[in-house]
Amino acid sequence: MIYQPDFSDIVLNIDLLARGAWLTLALWGLALGFGLAAGLVLGVVRSAGNRWLSLPAAAYVEVFRNTPVLVQLVWFYFAFPVLTGWQMSGFAAAALGLSLNTSAYCAEIFRGGIGSIARGQWEAGRALGMGYPALMRRIVLPQAVRRMVPAFTNRGIELGKMTAIASVISVHELMYEARQLSATTFRPLEVFTVIAVLYFVVIYPGTWLSYRLEARLARRG
Repeated sequence: MIYQPDFSDIVLNIDLLARGAWLTLALWGLALGFGLAAGLVLGVVRSAGNRWLSLPAAAYVEVFRNTPVLVQLVWFYFAFPVLTGWQMSGFAAAALGLSLNTSAYCAEIFRGGIGSIARGQWEAGRALGMGYPALMRRIVLPQAVRRMVPAFTNRGIELGKMTAIASVISVHELMYEARQLSATTFRPLEVFTVIAVLYFVVIYPGTWLSYRLEARLARRG
């Protein structure tokens, strides 16, 4: 028997998928924004050479890099309330887990980028009388960020796809809505084909913008 695709149920429920796509975008944006900001702080701290600050930052990075992100989300949703008595929503738990996980990876990207700047650049800044903050702001970071863009692009794409994990703690993002729709319509082929296309539509613009940014930075030299 030849299978006959039927997308009518998906069209009837397109509002559910649109809400799921919006929630996916919100989760992605929150986690990426926090991850970049916290990663910058952690990366600078780890590069500063102060062991009293560097050791806690390194411990934080290693904990979140070496445990599965799925376990982190489930821990914040199910275990955190046991310790604190405060039950956060699934969205909050997912946003927190993804943000902290992303910040650990971004910290390593910042640390690697900062470490790639030649020693002579640092010495030249110190010779001009710059302190560590001024050195970072005026000499090191402007050069290092250009080298980090491809790594941040990859991390951002991975994060966009990782948002699907939030469906396991009942966050009504795109994957959650797809599973619900597939279970009620018995049309997994059509549902998950459309979902794959929607993920591409949601994530690819960010990838395209990063390519444009890389090209612009390369032209500036």
